[in-house]
Amino acid sequence: MYILGVGIDPITKADLLASVREGILQKRNTLISYVHVKGLNVASETPWLRDYFNRSDIVYCDGVGVRLGAYLLGRSLPERFTLADWIDDLLAAISEAGGSLFLLGNPPGVAEKSLEVFTVRFPKVQPAGAHHGFFDMTPGSQENEAVVAKINASGADVLLVGMGIPLQEKWICENRARLNVRVIMAVGGVFEYFGGGLNRAPGWVTDNGFEWLSLLIQEPLRYWKRYLFGNPLFILRVLKQRLTGNDKSNVENYERFEP
Repeated sequence: MYILGVGIDPITKADLLASVREGILQKRNTLISYVHVKGLNVASETPWLRDYFNRSDIVYCDGVGVRLGAYLLGRSLPERFTLADWIDDLLAAISEAGGSLFLLGNPPGVAEKSLEVFTVRFPKVQPAGAHHGFFDMTPGSQENEAVVAKINASGADVLLVGMGIPLQEKWICENRARLNVRVIMAVGGVFEYFGGGLNRAPGWVTDNGFEWLSLLIQEPLRYWKRYLFGNPLFILRVLKQRLTGNDKSNVENYERFEP
């Protein structure tokens, strides 16, 4: 289904994990993306990001706001899954496939610490390496070339890129063709929960759609605009789509599943 011009796959977590394992075992290049309310808001205003999502192999629902948007459009998504909730399942899938893992993003030290935590939890996951996200990402720059070379030299099967939407998507889009990894996943701020000191809200909060409130309380200056303005704007845009009846508004001249 399409929300604000972005095709979202009605898949389950089991489907997604199977795709990760298959990507590693069959050496299949797989790009996995997620969307939440902010992502769809930005994509509705940003043609290249909309194009990026629609050319991904999988786009899954991350956030109850997206499920609400689907409901308002008379559709449904089977579940929403935020990576912080199922990181152990992802690590288990990588472990089962004998895969190696590289983490990219966040301030210096955060990705490295997260990789340590992940490999302690799942010793069979091979740590390929980690690098922070504070470097010159300009295509062709010395720093960017060094990061691409480091990832390729690591022999990683899976690359998790955590820089937040839309920076992580832009970097992947500009560098994907030169990366030798099998599975690339944008993961937002998930490293912060394991290596950066950000506290995860209790299950009863996240399960009932109020994780955004926990983040807003923890870091109001960082999140106030995103949630207090972004959430109502998203609902208005979805209602406009419902009124126009245009499921593929803003979609370019190609099909969702034929990148």
